Amino acid sequence: MNRRYSCFVLAVAAALAAVLAAGCAGIPPPPDGNSTPKPPEDAIALPEPRTEGDVSVEEALWGRRSVRVYAEVPLELADAGQILWAAQGVTDDRGYRTAPSAGGLYPLEIYLVAGGVMGLEPGVYHYRPGEHLLVRVGAGDRRTALQAAAVNQTPVGDAPATIVITAVPERTTAKYGERGTRYVYMEAGHAAENVYLQAEALDLGTVVIGAFDEDEVREVLALPENTTPLYLMPVGRPVPGA
Repeated sequence: MNRRYSCFVLAVAAALAAVLAAGCAGIPPPPDGNSTPKPPEDAIALPEPRTEGDVSVEEALWGRRSVRVYAEVPLELADAGQILWAAQGVTDDRGYRTAPSAGGLYPLEIYLVAGGVMGLEPGVYHYRPGEHLLVRVGAGDRRTALQAAAVNQTPVGDAPATIVITAVPERTTAKYGERGTRYVYMEAGHAAENVYLQAEALDLGTVVIGAFDEDEVREVLALPENTTPLYLMPVGRPVPGA
């Protein structure tokens, strides 16, 4: 093996090692059309997420239930931001998030369909975990359209907001092949349970909805072609005894 070839092999090995290290360290992949390096000027900064609360994990687990009926009261922006952070917030300088991700590849993208959130114009918003902010990607109250896409399930239209968990599967399948699809679904489950527990801790309610027309949801949210909707989670104040 000559010197030039040896140097080439070492360079390739170093590059591969850097890629693997980035994945293991939880560093998100480069932007691929689902986000932009610099937030737009009209991006909405969310209140700083809380890392301490009055409800223990055990209490949240004990009280967690699926809630399908919501009071006609708006959602506070701080509560919306807290729930978004629970789903995918960054918790470490190395890029680690609130939910585990196979290979640290983070395929999930979280959207907020807002109709009754204080401080937010009705519309569709994309959550940017790194900066903990929202970028509006669609104007107007789209809750009725989203309810229609969810086979007319009323919680989607009645709740002041709905968290939509979507994914870019290629981020994970590029490394893990077909099995990576399972990892994406697992990760969506991790994030959804975080939303459930955070909602319970905030005296809010939610429910996981998986029955919907995928193409219609994609149209309502104006999702990129490489993005797949996985869960709808309406969020609101529970009605006692309902």
